[in-house]
Amino acid sequence: MSAADHVIAPSAQVGTDVRIGHFAVVGDGAQIGDRVTIGDGAILGKAPALAPGSVSAGAASEPLRVADDGVICAQAILFASATVGTGAIIGDQAYVRERAVIGAGTVVGRGSCVDNDVTVGDRVRIQSGVYLTARSIVEDDVFLGPGVTTSNDDTMNRLREGDALRGATLRRACRIGAGAVLTPGVTVGEEAFVAAGAVVTADVPPRAVVMGVPARVVRQVPEEDLLGPR
Repeated sequence: MSAADHVIAPSAQVGTDVRIGHFAVVGDGAQIGDRVTIGDGAILGKAPALAPGSVSAGAASEPLRVADDGVICAQAILFASATVGTGAIIGDQAYVRERAVIGAGTVVGRGSCVDNDVTVGDRVRIQSGVYLTARSIVEDDVFLGPGVTTSNDDTMNRLREGDALRGATLRRACRIGAGAVLTPGVTVGEEAFVAAGAVVTADVPPRAVVMGVPARVVRQVPEEDLLGPR
């Protein structure tokens, strides 16, 4: 561990061979594995600041967990109760909220936001400036291009009592092009391809190629482009 001017809370657990940059903060209860790199100004284990009546209120009591060999880049913020898998990389100024799960070997790009209660699988590639809305599911080997936006509330904060937020579901190895927008509750099927700038308002079948506003199926992903089982 370097002798930089960082802050480690007394209740935090930090593994061996961890490198911590200048002005980084490791908060209360955070659990940091071995050989983790924490960049300058990163904040690990931040407590959420929530509006009155938020569904997340009082639900972030578990500690942040960062597994072995992770890389948390400069000024990234990881909330308490988030989980970051082995060898994952969280890019500069990225934001991972409470109860989010980031799988092993996944990369979250610069300035991207993984909202609360999002599950991201293994080997996912999230490029810069992506927004993954609360309650989304991203399976293994998915690719999200720069600026992809997901949403989870058709009413824009006019939900009736008992209505639930509905994030996107991105099935294994699908690919979402730059600047695409996914509306609440849509599912993109396994190995499907969403073209850049598409607005996805309905479920995308497995292996379908969709493009346009609203997105429509134009062809199928060819066999030679399939990732196949891992």
